[in-house]
Amino acid sequence: MSRSFDQTLSRDHTHAVKFDARKAVFGKQDVIPVWVADMDFAAPEAVTQALVERAQHPVYGYTLFPDSLYQAMIDWFADRHGWQIERDWILMAPGVVPTLHAACMAYAEPGQGVIVQPPVYPPFFSSVQHSDRTVIENPLRRDDSTGRYHMDLEHLEQCAARPDARVLILCSPHNPVGRIWSEAELREVLAIARRHGLVVVSDEIHCDLTYDDAPRHRVLATLAEPGDALVTTVAPSKSFNLPGLGLSALVIADPERRRAMKEIFQTLHMPQCNPFSVAGFEAGYRAGGPWLDELLGYLKANRDYVCEQVEQRLPGVSVSAPEATYLLWLDCRSLGLTDAELKRFFVQDAGVGMNPGITFGDQGSGFMRLNIGCPRSVLTEVLDRIADALAARG
Repeated sequence: MSRSFDQTLSRDHTHAVKFDARKAVFGKQDVIPVWVADMDFAAPEAVTQALVERAQHPVYGYTLFPDSLYQAMIDWFADRHGWQIERDWILMAPGVVPTLHAACMAYAEPGQGVIVQPPVYPPFFSSVQHSDRTVIENPLRRDDSTGRYHMDLEHLEQCAARPDARVLILCSPHNPVGRIWSEAELREVLAIARRHGLVVVSDEIHCDLTYDDAPRHRVLATLAEPGDALVTTVAPSKSFNLPGLGLSALVIADPERRRAMKEIFQTLHMPQCNPFSVAGFEAGYRAGGPWLDELLGYLKANRDYVCEQVEQRLPGVSVSAPEATYLLWLDCRSLGLTDAELKRFFVQDAGVGMNPGITFGDQGSGFMRLNIGCPRSVLTEVLDRIADALAARG
């Protein structure tokens, strides 16, 4: 590979949440951090160059979103996903999580229902709860013989039929279970939403992080019919490892729903444009393709290595290879530990900091989420530590 993802870069004392918050999160500093969803790889060189060039102009004032930024995004999704986006459909935002909160406020009244599909990224719950809306759970179904998850579409129909249901927040590809939803599943989601008047907010932040041995990811909007109530949220943050730059985009084809979102944005005074976010966003979508292609090859090798090692060396732990994302969903239920005991085992006995599955909803009880977006040497140390700790348990 022309770029070495094997290089270990120290992130200590860079104010990185993943590293410098270890003491606060895990109660000790000496854990290997493989939790929060950013990667330990240098961003594409084109992104760094763009940031340096912008920094060389010594005035960092209020900034516009240039036409070139929109065009870079439009071109990327047309080339990579066959999705034809019109310029007027795009709203810029300071991250996907704030847009989930805004969507709850724009499309549901206080007390009304928002459907989520756990186990799922924790802000899906908090965005509903903190906006004083009601969480309606449509849990995913897990095939324990394969470890593969599916949508419970029959139950989703029941949830959508509730008189208080207004919004469905879809995670596609799914974090943490790593599914790429099939075209049939996505079409049925749209049909259910159509029948019951739901607004679907499709979080597709991981859409570029898919593996070549998995089904093709379909952007939900490419399957939609005219008039479908659909909001798509995307960002270059996962694709090019830029989450700290804090810039995302919403794509809303329907003018009325776009207007409703704009009104919430104005109420919250968002977004304010950061000149460095603009530079990084545009550079990633304009020139990050070759870097991303190499990254995906490295992540796939990491994925396969960890899955093989878990099967061979970690009794009581199992994993199903994800179709997308750099996040592995470890099934630790056979260890017979409570969620508190499970976290304590990995932190105190193994010295490994992961995300407890229970934080993704009750359906995550007994699971842990492992971030493989790091050099292979780090994963080897993680696996060695867990294997040793399991052996010491007897």
